[in-house]
Amino acid sequence: MKTIFKRGDKKHFRKTILPGDVASFETGNVHPVYATFALGRDAEWVCRLFVLEMKDEDEEGIGTFLNIEHIAPALVGQEALFEAEIKHLERNDIICTYTVSVGERIIAKGEQGQKILKKEKILKIFESIR
Repeated sequence: MKTIFKRGDKKHFRKTILPGDVASFETGNVHPVYATFALGRDAEWVCRLFVLEMKDEDEEGIGTFLNIEHIAPALVGQEALFEAEIKHLERNDIICTYTVSVGERIIAKGEQGQKILKKEKILKIFESIR
């Protein structure tokens, strides 16, 4: 694992909200706005951008938690800006805070955690629960 980042380092990701990102379940669409679960997926991605540069070829990141405070709606077609910042970085444990904004409005914020592990160890964990 490469130790190339430190606390306070930031990553950004822009996402245009698509029709597939709305709150929709087996019973149909709930609201025509950015769903909390889609927002969570994209929050994980902006935090993963650190891992992609840190992990070695024989390593992979695995999520440990995701907290989302969904503050305001965003419409299909609008662009969301995700900003992740390293809050904690110790050995293979990374915790990021993130904010999501559309224009001047903050629509969400939270924290996300990941660990960087050897791929072999991750496979052993998965095999142990089969």
